[in-house]
Amino acid sequence: MKEEIPLQDISMDSFLEKYELKFKAIADKKRLQIMNILTQKGAMCVCDLAPIVDMAQSKLSYHLKILLDANIITKETRGTWSYYELNQEELNHLLSHELCCVFKPT
Repeated sequence: MKEEIPLQDISMDSFLEKYELKFKAIADKKRLQIMNILTQKGAMCVCDLAPIVDMAQSKLSYHLKILLDANIITKETRGTWSYYELNQEELNHLLSHELCCVFKPT
C-alpha cells in the first residue's frame, strides 16, 4: 500500500514568507531608527540621512536595501540622487486585519 504524502498549502507558505521578510526587516534597531527619521522628515537621500543616523553611506545603503526589499520604504530617483520614503500603505498592512485573521481561531 502506498503512503499518502500530505499536501502543503503553498499559498499559505508564500503568504507567511512575505510577512517574515517584512518583520525581519523591521527587527533591527538601526532600521527602526531610519524609519523613525523618515517618519519625521519625509523623503530623504542617503547623503542627508547618513549624518543623522551616524552611519557610513555604504552601511546605510545596506539597511535601506533591506527595507526596500521588504517594501517598507520606497525609492524615487531624482537626477543622480535616490530619495527614500516610508511606504505608509505597507506599514498600515503589517498589523492589518488581513494578518491578524491568520492568528485568530475560527
